[in-house]
Amino acid sequence: PCWGFNCYACPVASFACPIGALQHFAIIRQIPFYVLGILGVAGVLGGRWSCGWLCPWGFFQDLMYKIRMRKWRFRTRIERWLPYAFLIVLVFIIPYLTLEPWFSKLCPAGTLEAGIPQVLLRPELRPQIGWLYFLKLGILAVFLVWMVLTKRPFCRYVCPLGAIWSPFNRVSMVQLTVEQEGCVECGVCREVCPVDISIYDDPNTDQCIRCLACVKSCPHHVVGIKQEEKKDSD
Repeated sequence: PCWGFNCYACPVASFACPIGALQHFAIIRQIPFYVLGILGVAGVLGGRWSCGWLCPWGFFQDLMYKIRMRKWRFRTRIERWLPYAFLIVLVFIIPYLTLEPWFSKLCPAGTLEAGIPQVLLRPELRPQIGWLYFLKLGILAVFLVWMVLTKRPFCRYVCPLGAIWSPFNRVSMVQLTVEQEGCVECGVCREVCPVDISIYDDPNTDQCIRCLACVKSCPHHVVGIKQEEKKDSD
């Protein structure tokens, strides 16, 4: 599977969607050792770094947010927990019970990358269009507007792949630090952050996608990557 959020049905896809793979194993009632191993390796290496560097859907959201329009900036207490709910309910429980990969069926990324292109490229599929296809288009439309108004809404409120990697942020090889005594909480880190967080609140929060924009942009140079302490040779 790919180390990012993508749709296996996309006409140019070379890798399977990790969330689609997890649903498949939930449906056939087997433990996906290989998929979990790959996701675990990625998590140990960098936590949610794949979200910040490899995910095409995250990059697309960043591009949409650049469209000039009045922005919505708000945070909710349940924001960090919603992706876990989608992971447990839509990726594991519902596919296990219904034998259908419902997250993939409704996924806006899948609609944009695969659903629309497949219908355009394969006319024989058009007679099969029904209510589910229009529901998918409606969900995609909502997210497209939301992406313009808010930073990475899918990553922050929905993404089950991000939920898998989030707990690794505190134990991964990539650890961020903030020199609290030098930080004046100017807010520059939140301005440049794709997921709209202030890194000084918690340098290794599960919401951080390890894009390192805050490290590059901090005017006081107090945000950095933790270095392993060198042992004395004596």
